[in-house]
Amino acid sequence: MIVATATSSSQNHTFFSNFLSSSPNSNLFPLHLRCLKRQSVTSDATAARIRCKAAVGSTKTKLRKRSQYEIENLTIWLLKQEQAGNIDAELAIVLSSISLACKQIASLLQRSSIINLTGAHGTINIQGEDQKKLDVISNELFCNCLRSCGRTGIIASEEEDVPVAVEETYSGNYIVVFDPIDGSANIDTSLTTGSIFGIYGPDEQGLVDIGDDSTSTLDQEKQKCITSVCQPGSNLLAAGYCLYSSSVVFTLSIGKGVFAFTLDPSHGEFVLTHEDIEIPKSGKIYSFNEGNYDLWDEKLKKYLSHLRLPGSNGKPYSGRYIGCLVGEIHRMLLYGGIYGNPKNNNSKNGNLRLLYECAPMSYLIEQAGGKATDGHQRILDIQPEEVHQRTPIFIGSPDEVEKLQTFLA
Repeated sequence: MIVATATSSSQNHTFFSNFLSSSPNSNLFPLHLRCLKRQSVTSDATAARIRCKAAVGSTKTKLRKRSQYEIENLTIWLLKQEQAGNIDAELAIVLSSISLACKQIASLLQRSSIINLTGAHGTINIQGEDQKKLDVISNELFCNCLRSCGRTGIIASEEEDVPVAVEETYSGNYIVVFDPIDGSANIDTSLTTGSIFGIYGPDEQGLVDIGDDSTSTLDQEKQKCITSVCQPGSNLLAAGYCLYSSSVVFTLSIGKGVFAFTLDPSHGEFVLTHEDIEIPKSGKIYSFNEGNYDLWDEKLKKYLSHLRLPGSNGKPYSGRYIGCLVGEIHRMLLYGGIYGNPKNNNSKNGNLRLLYECAPMSYLIEQAGGKATDGHQRILDIQPEEVHQRTPIFIGSPDEVEKLQTFLA
């Protein structure tokens, strides 16, 4: 029986190895399949020796090696980070609760047209933007998961007027900022959307009991919470996003590189597929909303004109614009390039929010080796003065951002 099992395993290994070797894009396969390519097929003689040892039995105790079919999910990865001392147990719980909210949002997005969750909700958020139905629902999902984990003290969302202090009974220490649905205008056309989050450390100023009346006006205690939330991105302990597209990809950093986990729908787990991501130093893709071209600064126009000229290879840069910051950053992490959302004559401070969009994404990009600036200052060094403060942003491969800065100088 042992011989038959070993032979079957060898045949399967040979099949997968041959399949991966013949694929021109095998470097894009997930880690747990990509490792098969690096392993040579076991020869018949070696297989025979292995079968003999298995049949006779070995008296030596060998160190366990990771199986070529073994996968690592987000929960196991967080436990390993805790064991290594990179995070504490409470932060692991907060990250796990965020991943749960992302799974729920992904499920709703996939069925949005079926269960009538497309279209406008009929309300306007604090930024004066029309809210989609899933804007409101996703915000509730995030808030509920963060409250129930018992490790969050303050929650700040794009969809909330002011930061919310978690009830004392369920309160923890961490401060979580998030955009529950980035690119919600894409929902009705089934295009790319995402969620963005950032986590700050405990701050005693905001850990107060605001009472049971959650609809009360802004008072001194809530003002303390706002002060606690308005921290520069350099204070972030962790940040990430979840991409909702052809795959659901949960990408995060805890200050030790960038890791991406793809949702396996067969068992509902985020599986590690991209380990220690490094952004290419340069790229040939730029992403700007060129519908605003005539409203931009002349220096920026010259930069874009430069990108349209043929380079040393005879080809200009390629223009790509998804309308979703998460999608732009995800592509950039893998292929390089530059994304820009500059100020213009109608939006003097740009369109993106500093606290829960620009700062978390800049943290990720810098952890991957990239750069992020508002044109003059590093994004992570900007001290927010208000929760919904906006900022221009240019973010991407280090060489591309440096080239842009020479035009803006």
